[in-house]
Amino acid sequence: MAMTYKEFNRFCRSLRATTHVVQWGGAHVWKVGGKVFAIGGWDQGEDAHITFKVSELSYELLKDRRGLRPAPYLASRGLKWIQHYAKPGLAVRDLKAYLRQSHALVAQGLSKKKQIALGLNEGAAIRQRRKPKEAKAPRTPPALS
Repeated sequence: MAMTYKEFNRFCRSLRATTHVVQWGGAHVWKVGGKVFAIGGWDQGEDAHITFKVSELSYELLKDRRGLRPAPYLASRGLKWIQHYAKPGLAVRDLKAYLRQSHALVAQGLSKKKQIALGLNEGAAIRQRRKPKEAKAPRTPPALS
C-alpha cells in the first residue's frame, strides 16, 4: 500500500522543528530550519510522488529500483535526492525511515547555533551551557644540566 499525501503530511509534521508550505505548483514542501527535506507533489494520479534527500550509499541503492528514480531537477544538479513515484517503490515503513533520514541529513547541515535554537542538537546545547574549563599554565620542561 502506498503512502497518501495526507499520511505524508501527517508524518512530516510529526518530525521535530518542521514547517510546511505549498509551493512550486501545489507541491507539499517540508522544511527543517528553512531547508527542504521532503517534497510531495506533481502527480495528478493516485500515487503520491514523494521526494527526499538521501546519503550517497542510499542513493546508489535506490536510484535504479522500480518505482524510484533520481529526483527530477535535484539529482540532475548533482544532489542526492530520490523520488518515490510508482509501485512497487518502498513500503510505507521504509519510506518513513527515509523521510526521517532526510530530515536528519538536512538538520545536520544547519549551523550548530540553529540546531540548538530548533531543539535539534541537545548534546551541543548542554556542552555550550557548561562553563569552559580554565586553561592550565603550560608545563615548563625540566632544566637540562
